[in-house]
Amino acid sequence: MASQASLFGLNNSNRDFTKAEAWGKNQFNSSFPAALSCYLDHQGIAANYISITNQKLGINLIDIASIFGISPSQKNTYFAFEAQHTPFQKYVIGSLPRTDLVIQDSSTGQCLRGLEVKLTALPDNTTCNLSDDKFGSEIVIRPDTIVYLAASIVSSNIETVRKHIESSAVVVDNWSDAREVITSIAKIIGCIADISIDIEKKQLPFLLHPIWKTVGKSPKLAENCLDVFTWSDAAFAWFISQISKNDNAATQITRQTRTIIWLYKILLDICTNGRCDYKDIIDKLSYNTKNDKAFASAGNITNPYMSCANLTSPRITKDEIKNIILGGGQNLLSPERRFDAIIFNSPELFL
Repeated sequence: MASQASLFGLNNSNRDFTKAEAWGKNQFNSSFPAALSCYLDHQGIAANYISITNQKLGINLIDIASIFGISPSQKNTYFAFEAQHTPFQKYVIGSLPRTDLVIQDSSTGQCLRGLEVKLTALPDNTTCNLSDDKFGSEIVIRPDTIVYLAASIVSSNIETVRKHIESSAVVVDNWSDAREVITSIAKIIGCIADISIDIEKKQLPFLLHPIWKTVGKSPKLAENCLDVFTWSDAAFAWFISQISKNDNAATQITRQTRTIIWLYKILLDICTNGRCDYKDIIDKLSYNTKNDKAFASAGNITNPYMSCANLTSPRITKDEIKNIILGGGQNLLSPERRFDAIIFNSPELFL
């Protein structure tokens, strides 16, 4: 009997991979990283862990079981995609937004980990003409990700966060007034940076960030093309604190600075009231910039934070993809039909 379409390790999930609708672009971008992580675990390979080590950002290795909060090969490991990580509900007014992947223990129903997932291409257009070791991936972050980041940080570190918030000396009467908030930007950035360093011992895996590598800008996969990076909540907050320091921070609020304001205000409200109205914060603290995304960082920005041997030469080869996408699942994929891609892949049109 022909095997049915499936993804490695994802036998227990809220997606039915025998059906084409489970292979849409938005679904594949979170389910493939989960399957790739399971495959790494099966091969005895640990993921790259971007975390705070010895009070600074570094890259170490972390096993997949530590990222998921349970071994991926256990029978009771359940993958809930586009779900709520319910332990964080207590920190928000109204309904908690969904995150990309919630790992549950099916025997108890317990949510073990809520992970944001970003599957990104390496290199992006800012780094494709550089040497391989300078290749970087663009990362685009949603506002809801910041809600989860704040909740993850306070879930293990509420007293530490409160201590830093109270000593930050940030005084703002009207948070929606950009001119008033700008005067406190340096203190807000400093506070988040200090929190990031101080929660090192209790930092948690937060963002699952696999990369797929091509030969330069071409649509051809590199021989060594896949690897998994994971950011801790502390490391990602640190990253935001660093990229929000820009030359114009004293005169204008960029998307990056707005993101750190959101993070600070959510943490402030949780420390003060036990919960936050995140929808109200994101809506009212927009500073005349659209709220469709929190921020984006191009590959030339992310490279220094992710740079390591496994970024230059990812450990999973293109020949192994057939071990992750199973039972003809590739035939159910429905990629975007982009005119530029079709022209690029049809050189005969110009002969």
